[in-house]
Formats: sequence, C-alpha cells, structure tokens
Amino acid sequence: MPDSKYKVLFVCIHNSARSQMAEAFLKKYGNESFEAESAGLEPGKLNPNVVEVMKQVGIDISNNGTQSVFDLFQKGKLYNAVITVCDQASAESCPVFPGKVKRLAWSFTDPSSFRGSKEKILEETAKVRDEIEEKVLSFIKEAKEIMFWI
Repeated sequence: MPDSKYKVLFVCIHNSARSQMAEAFLKKYGNESFEAESAGLEPGKLNPNVVEVMKQVGIDISNNGTQSVFDLFQKGKLYNAVITVCDQASAESCPVFPGKVKRLAWSFTDPSSFRGSKEKILEETAKVRDEIEEKVLSFIKEAKEIMFWI
C-alpha cells in the first residue's frame, strides 16, 4: 500500500530555528496525515532560545539535529510540498529543493538576529513561534480542504 501521508519539507538557511519550529508544529497538529522534515543550506546548531520557547508550549526539540537540504536531495527524498521559512531579506540565500513539488514561501524574522536582554530575545522569538504555529495550522486546514484524502 502506498504511503498516503502528505510529505512536507521546511527549509531555511541554518535549520536552527524557524524550520525546526515549523516541522515541530506540523508533527504536533498534522496527526497521521502529514510527514514533516526540516533542513538548511548550511546546517548550524539548534538555537537555544528556540528550544526554550518551544518548551513553553509543551514541545521539546532539544534533541533535534540539523540537516542539509543537499543531503536529503542526495538520498532521493521526495516531498509533496517544500516550504521556505526565511525572511524576505534572506530569501535569495534560502535554499530551493529541486524537483517537481509544490513550493511555498513563508517569511518569518530570523530569531538569531534578535538583540537585547535574554527576556527581550525570548519575547521576540516567542512571537515568531506563534506566527509559525498559526501559519502551520492554516496550511493544514487548506491542505485538508484541497485534498480530501488527508
């Protein structure tokens, strides 16, 4: 029996913040209908502020690793949708996954760019987290309306 899950790849530059949050929210809310992964052009280290704000909403991503878009491509991975989550200023650097796939671009501010006190950085990171959560929930709803089998 073929896999009927709708496969989604979230991509960003470092796979350390936004793409990790989007992947986690799709895994949380997508039930058995979706399969989510995330990757980056230049995989970095998981952003500790992102780990902290995700824990605030009951999601532990502290053991997540980062991975390269290129590695996934080399493995022959296929997706129904590839969603970039870079901000508009970084859009040119944001990786594009090749192949015949639905491509979406969601623009979110990069949490690694936040400056100020720890409290201020966490507050700004939580705002991005909430924006991503809202966008993922909207994506799930739209996908289910378009594809009745999800």
